[in-house]
Amino acid sequence: MTVTVFAPAKLTWSLRVVGIRDDGYHLIDAEMSTLDLADELTIDESRSSALTVGGPFAAGVPADHTNLVARAMVLVGRDAAVHIDKRIPSGGGLGGGSADAAAILRWAMVDDLALAAALGADVPFCVIGGRARVTGIGDIVETLPARPGVVTLVVPPVHVSTPAVYQAWDALGGPTADGPNDLEAAAITVAPSLAVWRDRVGDLTGVPPVLAGSGATWFLEGERDNALAALGDEGVTVLVARTV
Repeated sequence: MTVTVFAPAKLTWSLRVVGIRDDGYHLIDAEMSTLDLADELTIDESRSSALTVGGPFAAGVPADHTNLVARAMVLVGRDAAVHIDKRIPSGGGLGGGSADAAAILRWAMVDDLALAAALGADVPFCVIGGRARVTGIGDIVETLPARPGVVTLVVPPVHVSTPAVYQAWDALGGPTADGPNDLEAAAITVAPSLAVWRDRVGDLTGVPPVLAGSGATWFLEGERDNALAALGDEGVTVLVARTV
């Protein structure tokens, strides 16, 4: 039997790093929402384990045991072939890999958030979806009332490693931010060009953008794709998405 499941992206509206556990995991206090931007996973239970990746943002996404989908399949003890149609930019801080893993957990009818957290800090929220306050190491998800809205996502041609950003945050002495995301300074340390793109977006729209998670996506509320159309010629992806 073949089924298609959707893996919606997540948007981190705000992110505070509030501590570090003895085992080195960072404690966060964040607000997240699900977006209508989603990967599609086609699962074929008639075939043995195999993973393929296609779609507009497939470049650079591994199709081996390191992919979170493969790890999720092992975790739930299932055997099937999976094709991922990548529509969420990779390395953009929109939780694409986590969303894919969460889709596998939902398909396998596994809702244990501690188990989900073993795959990554964003996976528990992606299992629950909607809008939520996320605390702990990402394993405590408190649902909140819906926040209907439209956002413009600006994804520069930069890939940012989340572990590298947290390591930079540690090295900088744990800075807080004037804006809603404590990781912004650390992300710019890891990828200095992020600051260039932040300033370009601000200049074109007159509105300072917010970094999504650990980056590299910058976002603004409202539909601002027309003002940012020129960035397409510079290798930037501009997407308009809605919260769901």
